[in-house]
Amino acid sequence: MRLLIVPDKGRSFSSVRPEAEIYLGLARAGHELTLCVDPKSAYFSRYDVGNIELLSLPYGNKLVWKNIQTLNQLIRSKNIEVVYATTSRTIPNAAMACVGTSARMVAYRGTTGGLYPTDLSNYLGILNPRINGVICVSSAVEEHVKTRTRKSIHSFVSTIYKGHDTAWYAEPAADLTEFSSDTTKFNVLCIGSARPYKGMQYFIDALRHVNDLPELRVVLVGNGFDTPEFQKQLQATGMADRISLPGFRQDVPRIAKACDIMVAPSLREGLPRAVMESLANGTPVISAANPGTMEIIEDNNNGYIVPLADSKAIADKLRFLYHSPDHLQRLTDNAPDVINGRLSHQNTVDTYSEYFSRIVSQ
Repeated sequence: MRLLIVPDKGRSFSSVRPEAEIYLGLARAGHELTLCVDPKSAYFSRYDVGNIELLSLPYGNKLVWKNIQTLNQLIRSKNIEVVYATTSRTIPNAAMACVGTSARMVAYRGTTGGLYPTDLSNYLGILNPRINGVICVSSAVEEHVKTRTRKSIHSFVSTIYKGHDTAWYAEPAADLTEFSSDTTKFNVLCIGSARPYKGMQYFIDALRHVNDLPELRVVLVGNGFDTPEFQKQLQATGMADRISLPGFRQDVPRIAKACDIMVAPSLREGLPRAVMESLANGTPVISAANPGTMEIIEDNNNGYIVPLADSKAIADKLRFLYHSPDHLQRLTDNAPDVINGRLSHQNTVDTYSEYFSRIVSQ
C-alpha cells in the first residue's frame, strides 16, 4: 500500500517514539511510505530505512498554500492510496491536499473534548468533509468523535491504541539523588502541567494528608509550577522540602523506572503516554477515573482507580502502599502485562495495517 504520512514534529525522543515506531513497523511490513518530517525531529535519523522516502516539510500554520500544493503533487505523482495526518496543523493541510484526488484521508485524534460545531476552525480539521476516517487513541476518544462527525464515516472512526514495547525501556533507572532522594525512600512521580484539567491541584492537595510519612518523596515533572498560586499550594503541603520540581524532562521513562508509584490525577485524557511509559517500566499507577486512563489501569492489578478530583482518595492509596510493600510489589510485577498484551507495539502496527487496507477497499 502507498501511504503519505504527515506526522507530529516530535518534541523529544520518548514522546515521538510510539508514533514513529508505527511508521517503521508499517515500512517493515512492506508498505511504501512517504514521510513528511521536520529535520529537527528527534527520530529523523532513524527513518532512514527501506520503504520510507523522506520529505522535509516545514511545519507552519493550519493552512499553508505551498505545503498544500506540495502534498497534492505527491498524492498525484505517487498515486497515494491513504493520506494520514496527526496534528492540528498537519490535518488541515493534508485534507485540503486530498481535494480532487482519490486518496483516502485519515486524521488522528488523541484527546477527548473539543470539536465544537460552533468553532469554524474545526471544519478545517476533524470535521472537514474531505476526511474519510479518524483513528482515535482510545475508546473514550472514539465515542466523543462519533458525537461530532458525520454518520457516513462512523465505520471508519476507530480506536487503535498507540502501543509500546517494553524492550524500548532497557536504559537504567534515573539517579534519584538528582531529585534529593534515593532508593531507600518511597518515591512518587507525577507528571503534568498547570492546565486545570490535568488535576495537579488535587495531587498537590493530597500531599497535605500524607506529610507525616517521613520517607515519602515526590518528583513533580512539568512546566508551570513556579506560579505564585502553585508555590503557595506546595508550601501548604507541609513537605515542600521533599518535593522536587525538575521542570520539563525528556527522560521521563527513566524517572518512572526509578520511582515506586506514579500518580495520574487528570480529569480527562485520551491515552496518556506517561502512564504507558510508567507501566512499561514496571511502575504501577494511581489514576483518577478519567475514561482514557481507565482503559489501561486495572484496579488493584497494575494500580488503582480513584474518583475524579478526590485528593483524599489519592492520599489514602499512597498511605496504604507506603505501609504495604508486599502489595506494592504485586502491582509492580503486574505493571508491564498490559503493555506486553493488548497494548503492545506489534498489535498497533498490525491494526493500523488492517485499518488502512479496509478504508482503501471500501
